[in-house]
Amino acid sequence: MQTLYQLNEAKKFLIKQNINHADIGIVLGTGLHQFINLIEIIDTIPYSEIPNFPVSTVEFHKGNLIYGKIADKKILVMQGRFHSYEGYSMKEIVFPIRIMKLLGVQKLFLSNAAGGINLNFKKADLVLIDDHINLQSGNPLTGKNFEEIGARFPDMSSPYDKEIMNELLKQSHKLNINLKKGVYAAVNGPNLETRAEYRYIKIIGADMVGMSTVPEVIAANHMQLPCVAVSVITDECDPDNLKPVNIAEIIEVAGKSDEKLSKLFYETIKVL
Repeated sequence: MQTLYQLNEAKKFLIKQNINHADIGIVLGTGLHQFINLIEIIDTIPYSEIPNFPVSTVEFHKGNLIYGKIADKKILVMQGRFHSYEGYSMKEIVFPIRIMKLLGVQKLFLSNAAGGINLNFKKADLVLIDDHINLQSGNPLTGKNFEEIGARFPDMSSPYDKEIMNELLKQSHKLNINLKKGVYAAVNGPNLETRAEYRYIKIIGADMVGMSTVPEVIAANHMQLPCVAVSVITDECDPDNLKPVNIAEIIEVAGKSDEKLSKLFYETIKVL
């Protein structure tokens, strides 16, 4: 069971490492790494050194908390996240998001790799998540509520911050990046979906599907931490023309969009 003591223990450790304040939090999803090259890095701390912090078991998630700067803003970057399919509880998945908030983070940027349910979405497209459907089992807010960080029943009528979304769209136009919008469905994984499951996900209103992000967004809304998320479309999920997909191909496609997404996040953060 996660406790406030565990959260504060991790916070105190990071403060001792001179990470005593941050303005912006960023979670880098599958295959997304180039953002690190755009920031002034102050310190890099492996997850394994932070008290009570989970450790990523996915080989393409680096597992570092990076402290740095963009312009006059201090940022915390999760280089690798945690997933339900790794065996982590929902509370463990959102532990870093809660730490970010305790360290002063005021805005949260998330990214992920997703399958395109909407047939207008093609490989390597960037899609701004406008809303989501939670198909994962469990919820990070189940159990004892931490009143110190959020209310028992947080509102989710607008889980993604409109102001930051508008700025992302504005910067995408300036950078000549085609940023689409859509609804993200979160599933447990780790298997990809069947043809019937893709049809079902489309029927219920999703444009894309992935295995992350939603627990973190729920935790952010619980703490009244404004957040946005962008998906990289890594495969096209047409149930009538479905072809086998391997993870290496998904990583490769995500890598092709890495530079665009990194620039988009960087330019948006600069002007916030």
